[in-house]
Amino acid sequence: MESDDHIDIRGRVRSHGVRQLTIARLNAPADWQGELRRALATHREPVTIFSNNDFRLFLQSFAIFFTATMLFVM
Repeated sequence: MESDDHIDIRGRVRSHGVRQLTIARLNAPADWQGELRRALATHREPVTIFSNNDFRLFLQSFAIFFTATMLFVM
């Protein structure tokens, strides 16, 4: 192989990283710190023992267990 056929991978990776950083900056909200704080506060909200989805899953599981038990008893 001749030296003219050499591809500069480092330069391409560097320029790709610069493009990705620019795209990320353009997609970020103007108040990204406030957005991050709100997302963290939402994530840290206390979780009740039975939230809506958990309670529904519990009721469905209990109904299946109860039905299976009644069929076994009969």
